[in-house]
Amino acid sequence: MKALTPQRISEITGGIYKGGENDRNLIIKGAVRDNRDVKPGNLFVCIKGARVDGHTFANDAFDSGASCCLTEQIIENAKGPYVIVESTLEAIKIIGGYYRSLFDIPIIGITGSVGKTTMKELITAVLSEKYNVLKTEMNLNNELGVPLTLLSLEEKHEIAVIEMGISDFGEMSRLAQMVRPEIFVMTKIGYAHIEELGDLQGVLRAKTEAFRYMKSTGVAVLNGDDNLLFGYDPKMRKITFGLGKHNDVHVLNINTNGVDAIEMVIESDKGKFPIEIKAYGSHLATLAPAAAVIGQLLEMTEKEIQNGFLSYKPVEGRSRVTSTKDIILIDDCYNANPNSVKAALTSISELPGRHVVILGDMLNLGKHSKQMHREIGVFAAEKGIELLLCHGKQARFIYEGFLSSDLKDDGKTNYYSDMTELIGEIPQLIEKGDVILVKASRGMYFEKLLPVILKEKI
Repeated sequence: MKALTPQRISEITGGIYKGGENDRNLIIKGAVRDNRDVKPGNLFVCIKGARVDGHTFANDAFDSGASCCLTEQIIENAKGPYVIVESTLEAIKIIGGYYRSLFDIPIIGITGSVGKTTMKELITAVLSEKYNVLKTEMNLNNELGVPLTLLSLEEKHEIAVIEMGISDFGEMSRLAQMVRPEIFVMTKIGYAHIEELGDLQGVLRAKTEAFRYMKSTGVAVLNGDDNLLFGYDPKMRKITFGLGKHNDVHVLNINTNGVDAIEMVIESDKGKFPIEIKAYGSHLATLAPAAAVIGQLLEMTEKEIQNGFLSYKPVEGRSRVTSTKDIILIDDCYNANPNSVKAALTSISELPGRHVVILGDMLNLGKHSKQMHREIGVFAAEKGIELLLCHGKQARFIYEGFLSSDLKDDGKTNYYSDMTELIGEIPQLIEKGDVILVKASRGMYFEKLLPVILKEKI
């Protein structure tokens, strides 16, 4: 374990140490922001939220074994040492960047408007066949989550795979200053957070801020099916990936086996080799070449890469499939933007059975929102969706787009302004043999629908 102590934290942050002299050199192992997650040795970061102030749980954290707290104020009757700083959020970023500098291991950064988490899991699955890998857990991909992830590094780790999510200009710079990736992967420039970033050029500009914080010996692994990324010059070695043969590494002979697996051949200037991923979704074929080429960059054999892909498992809320005797449910309700929704509609349309799609609002699209939601409705009709159910203020435009399409054939659509009404009708609308997709932005809480759909369908 690299040495991190309350004394060192006070030095690198310029904070004020409060505690006993014998506690200055306590060893800190990892950091958390929720006292319920504290493990012995952790640094507990007190964050003042809109509803909850972490400072009130400082002593609870000490009771759970925290070695130190990071605070913005004095803790009355503190049960352990703490360091007072002006801003705990700014301080934890300083600490995360410092701690990362103690490790001389390859760090892979991942960003993009769609597919970041799936890419992170694919790369981790491949690399874990040979290396001990630290990866971003859950949604810890922002300015608080990234330093917490970096502080999870241990001596045993040989590689780190860090997901880096942003919503505005400057955020990627702050993340990259901490992460300092050797390899930086970009999945796609799409319409996520378009409200803040303005247009696709703005998204590109914001996400590529990371290259300023990479060495000239770094490698940019970019989705070459995306025109903006294909034409972008990162001022370092660039490897493009995707479906198109114009990419440095691409796929051939894609074959899907329902919701159970997808097979393909990876091709590059090093030759060809087949892989199989035991998961659902045609989007995997777009992302897999990047994971394969990173394995090659890190001196893995074809067999190791193949075995790594076989170990991949999707995470909850991202194209996760539940099959019952009556239906197939695709849980993709963790998040949504126009690119990811179209990809999900394309994937489900390729499956046998009646296609039932439940869509909610795609948030943070700003002035583009109405048109982009309407386009999703038209796209769903073009893909032959038989039943489209919509809920949310913006999802009304998905409904209207579907109705306006001449390609909807016998497809039907319902709009629900009230979630309760949608929940009440779902059991009557689902039929045996249906393939059901649930997708919306995280703020729509569509995970509430999953148990309703599965009830009595087991």
